[in-house]
Amino acid sequence: MGIGATWYRKTLLTITGIPLVEKLSTTYGKRLAGKFIAGETLEEALKEIEVLGKLGIMATLDHLGEGIRDISEASVYKEQYLKLIEGIAACKASSNVSLKPTQMGLALDQAACYANIRDVVKHARRHRNFVRIDMENTPYTQATIDIVKRLHAEGLTNVGTVLQAYLFRTEQDAKDMLQACINLRLVKGAYKESDNVAYQKPDEVIASFKNLIKLHLDRGVYTAIASHDDAIISWVKAYARTHRIPKHAFEFQMLYGLRMNEQAKLAKEGYRIRCYVPYGAMWYPYFTRRLAEKPANLMLVLKNMSGLKKGSPK
Repeated sequence: MGIGATWYRKTLLTITGIPLVEKLSTTYGKRLAGKFIAGETLEEALKEIEVLGKLGIMATLDHLGEGIRDISEASVYKEQYLKLIEGIAACKASSNVSLKPTQMGLALDQAACYANIRDVVKHARRHRNFVRIDMENTPYTQATIDIVKRLHAEGLTNVGTVLQAYLFRTEQDAKDMLQACINLRLVKGAYKESDNVAYQKPDEVIASFKNLIKLHLDRGVYTAIASHDDAIISWVKAYARTHRIPKHAFEFQMLYGLRMNEQAKLAKEGYRIRCYVPYGAMWYPYFTRRLAEKPANLMLVLKNMSGLKKGSPK
């Protein structure tokens, strides 16, 4: 089972990385991606988080985009994030924001990237909001951590990042960043990584994930736990009860379009739950990573595809 899941993930990420497959998918798969994307505009996304808020679900908004080819594109994305922050403030939504460092130019010009992210974080601080810098694949791991630490050193503490449990280095990174009082989102990891840097077996990844969660909860540090895994969620609940950790000391995080009934259920149970809500035209890389996480996601899309062919509504 574990080997099959690993093979599925690697195979799908490889196939979806082929230019022809990407071209066909972006041409014909937009309606299917709508399962995981809250529209292409900020207005559409804000309407979605308003609906979530009525269910007691918090949000984090992500204007999709990564791997830009010209540093001038980063300025465009930065402006979108400034507007995003203002939009959240205007509608008084319970939402923070997430961005990718390559979207801000990390692969092209690290100094410009830092300046762009700093502008976004400063703008968020003015509006009493928080910025999550997403963690991408391993070529950018250290640079992303360095950006967050530098921002904190400048007094911009309304920023945090993400640590991926499947990387060998993550336990030490977590200890270092806990010492620096940096807010973290903990995830299993969704990129294709080699066995030189990352665990490949699901049980090893889960063991690492649990270790990271315990490391945070035991130190009384507010913890963002991103998972759709019932076993992980149940384990966190039990661990918190056993160790008398209050529900407000951590939050569960899930993705838009996945397990929405479970998200509402957690909110009703008094847990803090945050939905990661992506929007924008650059949806393909994000969409493929969601499909690669588990076969059930692909089956859901194929089921929707069958319905669309028959003329049924989205």
